[in-house]
Amino acid sequence: MSVVEADDERGPAATEDLLHGVVRRLRPLHRAAVRSVERELVGTGITAGEHALLDALRTEGPRTVPQLARTLGLDRQPVQRWVNHAAELGLVVTAPNPAHRRSSLIRLTTEGTEVMRGIQASESAELRRGLADLSAEDIATALRVLDRIGEKFRHLAADSRVPPKESGSPDNSGSHQKPHAASASPVPPQVPHEGRLTE
Repeated sequence: MSVVEADDERGPAATEDLLHGVVRRLRPLHRAAVRSVERELVGTGITAGEHALLDALRTEGPRTVPQLARTLGLDRQPVQRWVNHAAELGLVVTAPNPAHRRSSLIRLTTEGTEVMRGIQASESAELRRGLADLSAEDIATALRVLDRIGEKFRHLAADSRVPPKESGSPDNSGSHQKPHAASASPVPPQVPHEGRLTE
Protein backbone atom coordinates (compact mmCIF):
# COMPACT_ATOMS: atom_id res chain seq x y z
CA MET A 1 0.00 0.00 0.00
CA SER A 2 1.32 3.41 -0.89
CA VAL A 3 1.56 6.33 1.54
CA VAL A 4 -1.22 8.08 -0.39
CA GLU A 5 -3.49 5.02 -0.10
CA ALA A 6 -2.74 4.74 3.63
CA ASP A 7 -3.58 8.42 4.07
CA ASP A 8 -6.86 8.02 2.21
CA GLU A 9 -7.94 4.90 4.14
CA ARG A 10 -6.69 5.58 7.67
CA GLY A 11 -6.04 9.29 7.83
CA PRO A 12 -2.95 11.51 8.25
CA ALA A 13 -1.84 9.72 11.44
CA ALA A 14 -1.21 6.54 9.43
CA THR A 15 0.97 8.44 6.99
CA GLU A 16 2.94 9.97 9.86
CA ASP A 17 3.48 6.51 11.37
CA LEU A 18 4.77 5.27 8.02
CA LEU A 19 7.12 8.23 7.69
CA HIS A 20 8.47 7.69 11.21
CA GLY A 21 8.99 4.05 10.27
CA VAL A 22 11.07 5.11 7.27
CA VAL A 23 13.15 7.49 9.38
CA ARG A 24 13.75 4.87 12.08
CA ARG A 25 15.13 2.50 9.48
CA LEU A 26 17.58 4.97 7.94
CA ARG A 27 20.38 4.76 10.50
CA PRO A 28 20.53 0.95 10.79
CA LEU A 29 20.21 0.77 7.01
CA HIS A 30 23.12 3.16 6.63
CA ARG A 31 25.25 1.17 9.08
CA ALA A 32 24.50 -2.06 7.27
CA ALA A 33 25.30 -0.44 3.92
CA VAL A 34 28.61 0.88 5.26
CA ARG A 35 29.56 -2.57 6.57
CA SER A 36 28.69 -4.08 3.20
CA VAL A 37 30.80 -1.48 1.37
CA GLU A 38 33.69 -2.05 3.78
CA ARG A 39 33.55 -5.76 3.00
CA GLU A 40 33.80 -4.99 -0.71
CA LEU A 41 36.75 -2.68 -0.05
CA VAL A 42 38.90 -5.16 1.89
CA GLY A 43 42.39 -5.14 0.41
CA THR A 44 41.91 -1.93 -1.58
CA GLY A 45 43.16 0.46 1.11
CA ILE A 46 40.02 2.55 0.57
CA THR A 47 37.61 3.40 3.38
CA ALA A 48 33.83 3.60 3.06
CA GLY A 49 34.04 7.40 3.26
CA GLU A 50 36.62 7.54 0.51
CA HIS A 51 34.44 5.23 -1.56
CA ALA A 52 31.60 7.78 -1.24
CA LEU A 53 34.00 10.54 -2.28
CA LEU A 54 35.26 8.63 -5.32
CA ASP A 55 31.71 7.70 -6.31
CA ALA A 56 30.71 11.38 -6.19
CA LEU A 57 33.63 12.25 -8.48
CA ARG A 58 32.72 9.38 -10.80
CA THR A 59 29.10 10.45 -11.12
CA GLU A 60 29.47 14.25 -11.00
CA GLY A 61 32.91 14.88 -12.45
CA PRO A 62 35.69 17.07 -11.01
CA ARG A 63 34.69 19.04 -7.92
CA THR A 64 36.34 21.25 -5.33
CA VAL A 65 36.62 20.04 -1.75
CA PRO A 66 33.83 22.40 -0.59
CA GLN A 67 31.59 21.16 -3.41
CA LEU A 68 32.30 17.56 -2.45
CA ALA A 69 31.56 18.35 1.19
CA ARG A 70 28.18 19.78 0.21
CA THR A 71 27.41 16.76 -1.97
CA LEU A 72 28.25 14.37 0.86
CA GLY A 73 26.56 16.48 3.52
CA LEU A 74 29.73 16.73 5.60
CA ASP A 75 32.16 19.28 6.94
CA ARG A 76 35.16 20.09 4.78
CA GLN A 77 37.79 18.61 7.10
CA PRO A 78 36.96 14.90 6.77
CA VAL A 79 36.44 15.29 3.03
CA GLN A 80 39.85 16.93 2.74
CA ARG A 81 41.40 13.99 4.59
CA TRP A 82 39.73 11.54 2.24
CA VAL A 83 40.98 13.51 -0.75
CA ASN A 84 44.51 13.48 0.66
CA HIS A 85 44.51 9.75 1.23
CA ALA A 86 42.97 9.03 -2.18
CA ALA A 87 45.73 11.17 -3.70
CA GLU A 88 48.35 9.13 -1.83
CA LEU A 89 46.82 5.99 -3.36
CA GLY A 90 46.98 7.56 -6.84
CA LEU A 91 43.20 7.58 -7.22
CA VAL A 92 42.69 11.35 -7.50
CA VAL A 93 44.72 14.38 -8.49
CA THR A 94 44.20 18.11 -8.25
CA ALA A 95 43.58 20.14 -11.38
CA PRO A 96 43.37 23.90 -12.05
CA ASN A 97 39.95 25.40 -11.49
CA PRO A 98 39.08 27.98 -14.16
CA ALA A 99 36.39 29.42 -11.88
CA HIS A 100 38.57 29.87 -8.79
CA ARG A 101 42.36 29.91 -8.87
CA ARG A 102 42.73 29.19 -5.15
CA SER A 103 40.30 26.28 -5.06
CA SER A 104 41.59 23.36 -7.08
CA LEU A 105 39.38 20.78 -8.69
CA ILE A 106 39.69 17.18 -7.55
CA ARG A 107 39.34 14.59 -10.29
CA LEU A 108 39.70 10.84 -10.64
CA THR A 109 42.83 9.45 -12.21
CA THR A 110 42.65 6.65 -14.75
CA GLU A 111 43.47 4.23 -11.94
CA GLY A 112 40.77 5.73 -9.75
CA THR A 113 38.22 5.36 -12.53
CA GLU A 114 39.18 1.72 -13.06
CA VAL A 115 39.06 0.96 -9.34
CA MET A 116 35.59 2.48 -9.03
CA ARG A 117 34.39 0.66 -12.14
CA GLY A 118 35.47 -2.66 -10.64
CA ILE A 119 33.89 -1.92 -7.26
CA GLN A 120 30.64 -0.81 -8.88
CA ALA A 121 30.49 -3.95 -11.03
CA SER A 122 30.77 -6.08 -7.91
CA GLU A 123 28.17 -4.01 -6.06
CA SER A 124 25.77 -4.12 -9.01
CA ALA A 125 26.03 -7.90 -9.27
CA GLU A 126 25.29 -8.25 -5.56
CA LEU A 127 22.29 -5.91 -5.78
CA ARG A 128 20.89 -7.76 -8.79
CA ARG A 129 21.12 -11.05 -6.93
CA GLY A 130 19.64 -9.80 -3.68
CA LEU A 131 17.00 -7.34 -4.88
CA ALA A 132 15.75 -8.91 -8.08
CA ASP A 133 12.18 -8.81 -6.75
CA LEU A 134 12.13 -5.00 -6.77
CA SER A 135 10.87 -3.34 -9.94
CA ALA A 136 12.34 -0.18 -11.45
CA GLU A 137 9.15 1.58 -10.37
CA ASP A 138 9.65 0.44 -6.76
CA ILE A 139 13.20 1.74 -6.76
CA ALA A 140 12.23 5.04 -8.39
CA THR A 141 9.56 5.54 -5.71
CA ALA A 142 12.08 4.79 -2.95
CA LEU A 143 14.49 7.33 -4.42
CA ARG A 144 11.77 9.98 -4.63
CA VAL A 145 10.71 9.42 -1.02
CA LEU A 146 14.29 9.40 0.30
CA ASP A 147 15.11 12.57 -1.63
CA ARG A 148 12.03 14.29 -0.19
CA ILE A 149 12.83 13.20 3.37
CA GLY A 150 16.45 14.27 2.92
CA GLU A 151 15.30 17.65 1.67
CA LYS A 152 13.18 18.12 4.80
CA PHE A 153 15.99 17.11 7.16
CA ARG A 154 18.43 19.46 5.43
CA HIS A 155 15.89 22.24 5.94
CA LEU A 156 15.51 21.34 9.62
CA ALA A 157 19.26 21.16 10.10
CA ALA A 158 19.67 24.59 8.50
CA ASP A 159 16.96 26.01 10.78
CA SER A 160 18.78 24.63 13.82
CA ARG A 161 21.75 26.87 13.08
CA VAL A 162 19.64 30.05 13.12
CA PRO A 163 19.93 32.02 16.41
CA PRO A 164 16.63 32.02 18.38
CA LYS A 165 16.12 35.78 17.96
CA GLU A 166 16.00 35.24 14.17
CA SER A 167 13.78 32.17 14.20
CA GLY A 168 10.68 34.17 13.29
CA SER A 169 12.27 36.02 10.39
CA PRO A 170 10.72 35.82 6.90
CA ASP A 171 13.74 33.81 5.67
CA ASN A 172 12.60 30.86 7.78
CA SER A 173 9.06 30.89 6.35
CA GLY A 174 7.67 31.11 9.87
CA SER A 175 8.77 27.58 10.71
CA HIS A 176 9.29 26.89 14.43
CA GLN A 177 9.57 23.13 14.20
CA LYS A 178 12.52 21.72 16.10
CA PRO A 179 14.90 19.40 14.23
CA HIS A 180 14.48 16.60 16.78
CA ALA A 181 14.29 13.93 14.09
CA ALA A 182 17.41 15.01 12.24
CA SER A 183 19.54 12.67 14.30
CA ALA A 184 17.94 9.78 12.46
CA SER A 185 19.40 10.82 9.13
CA PRO A 186 22.41 8.76 8.02
CA VAL A 187 25.87 10.27 8.39
CA PRO A 188 28.80 8.75 6.49
CA PRO A 189 31.69 7.64 8.69
CA GLN A 190 34.80 9.75 9.09
CA VAL A 191 38.31 8.40 8.84
CA PRO A 192 41.40 9.67 10.67
CA HIS A 193 43.61 10.41 7.70
CA GLU A 194 45.42 13.70 8.17
CA GLY A 195 46.61 14.99 4.84
CA ARG A 196 48.71 17.43 2.99
CA LEU A 197 46.73 18.51 -0.05
CA THR A 198 44.76 21.70 0.28
CA GLU A 199 41.75 22.72 -1.76
